[in-house]
Amino acid sequence: MSLPRLQIYRSLSTLSSPTDALLAEKALTLLKRYPYHLNSISSQITPELASYLLLQTQNDRTLTLKFINFAKPHQFFNPHCKCIALHILTKFKLYKTAQNLAQDLAENSVDEKGNYFFQCLKDTYFMCNSSSAVFDLVVKSCSYLNFIEKALNIVDLAKLNGFMPGVLSYNAILDSIVRCRKPVRFAEKVYREMIASGVSLNVFSYNILIRGFCAAGNLEMGLRFFEEMERNGCLPNVVTYNTVIGAYCKLKRIDEAFKLLRSMGLEGLEPNLLTYNMVINGLCRVGRIEETSGVLAEMDRKGFAPDGVTYNTLVNGYCKVGNFHQALVLHSEMLRNGLSPDVVTYTSLINTMCKAGNLNRAMEFFDQMHVRGLRPNGVTYTSLINGFSQKGFMDEAYRIWDEMIRSGFPPTIGFLPDAVTYNVLINGLNKQARTREAKRLLLKLFYDESIPNGITYDTLIESCSDIEFKSVVALIKGFCMKGLMNEADQVFESMIKRNQKPNEAVYNVIIHGHCRDRNVHKAHKLYKEMVDFGFIPHTVTIIALVKALYSEGMDKQLNLVIRDILRSCKLSDAELSKALVQINHKEGNIDAVFNLLAEMAKDGFLPSGAAPANAGQ
Repeated sequence: MSLPRLQIYRSLSTLSSPTDALLAEKALTLLKRYPYHLNSISSQITPELASYLLLQTQNDRTLTLKFINFAKPHQFFNPHCKCIALHILTKFKLYKTAQNLAQDLAENSVDEKGNYFFQCLKDTYFMCNSSSAVFDLVVKSCSYLNFIEKALNIVDLAKLNGFMPGVLSYNAILDSIVRCRKPVRFAEKVYREMIASGVSLNVFSYNILIRGFCAAGNLEMGLRFFEEMERNGCLPNVVTYNTVIGAYCKLKRIDEAFKLLRSMGLEGLEPNLLTYNMVINGLCRVGRIEETSGVLAEMDRKGFAPDGVTYNTLVNGYCKVGNFHQALVLHSEMLRNGLSPDVVTYTSLINTMCKAGNLNRAMEFFDQMHVRGLRPNGVTYTSLINGFSQKGFMDEAYRIWDEMIRSGFPPTIGFLPDAVTYNVLINGLNKQARTREAKRLLLKLFYDESIPNGITYDTLIESCSDIEFKSVVALIKGFCMKGLMNEADQVFESMIKRNQKPNEAVYNVIIHGHCRDRNVHKAHKLYKEMVDFGFIPHTVTIIALVKALYSEGMDKQLNLVIRDILRSCKLSDAELSKALVQINHKEGNIDAVFNLLAEMAKDGFLPSGAAPANAGQ
């Protein structure tokens, strides 16, 4: 539809001068005949002129695309111009180009909520004889970029201004909420807005909602939407069924998954390969692997050949139930059919062979992984280390551990041997009476960037000599210095359990560590333990504890600690005295301040020369 003559006249009349009008005519001529010459006048084109040119070409798809491609890198192509272009592109149904432009606007808009973006769209809407489809496209673009708040705000603004965003807008927002793993209450809120706005949900709306609730572990809510869509005459499709069947299998409710699978046929829907793979996976998860043969037979009748996922699932399943022979048969069949096992499958085979004591076969699979370009993971390495350790081949276990560290898994990307790996090695070394090597391995831990949880310290500490006991103290100190108080506590508790009594140094270090970690109750408990054993806390420990108790408002415990200090020994450190004076002064305990000053005077810690500057004031 052509622009009305009056509208063209008005557009021309907005150009600031006759010169601009001439430039516009020249630009249009170049655009039609010699578009590559437009760059020669680009410095003279203003946003106003660019908007005029877009409006002049809005009924010619080819010219519009030529001008937009020319304008994109230039500053005159401002948000106002881009919104005109969006209206025109949407009208031409050039949705991909329009979406790219809308994403550019969404990412670079001056306000986070998209108010300015919407205003530009609104101001240019009637110039282009546009439709509400442009708002759906803009909301979809914002949602694709996970700008959920901006997308919701644009929907609200559109409704307030008399436009009608449709189900596409709401579906895009719902999809973004689910993809971003936002709390499902946000999805519920959007769902309620759709109902309140009179927007009818379609199968895509329901599929997104069902997927979101199932992924969040709320299958019952997912089933509620499944039933609602049927009541509302919106027929579930294969995607709907697959989502619910997958959720049932994940929760090990395999009988209900089978029931839903059978109901698909009654609704005239055919399961696809994904459906069958999920059911096979569900059967393997609950140990009912013998029933997978019936599913495979049904797949064959319906013309579905097992794919890599099917084989990987079955191999893993047979490994878990200890049927090594069938796992190997399926592995060979998989290779004959040109399908590749994945890392999980190879790891299952390696773990199975290691448990069976067949280390040669395990290493064959390990070598196959490298040949196929697959990267072993932590479980792969730990399975091999455990296999070699159990057989007493500790040198080989060490070699695998060494490869694990050097195989391109630096701490920066989060891959380090975990607690299982270290425990396997440490226990293996201890069984071989190689405790010194085990201790060295353990002491390496607090030099690493990441400390795994759950390390076994008991067997090491049990075998420590008095000299080696210093290494354990160093380990606790290392953990405390790094703020790894859970690990420090594990070692400390292992010492107690193994009758290696912590000494004064250990208590001082761990109390100070807990004070720094703001676990003041634990620090105070350890302090009382220390005093009960007859140890004298170091001045640094006392200062840290006193300050921590004061900052946490634990007045009762603070007064008891101060009383213990004053009773047990003479003040022998000016720093401690000053800390105690400062705390009592802030609390208004003037009597305590005087008593402390008196003790400091006795020990010669108060100045005895010239009077203070403010004396007598």
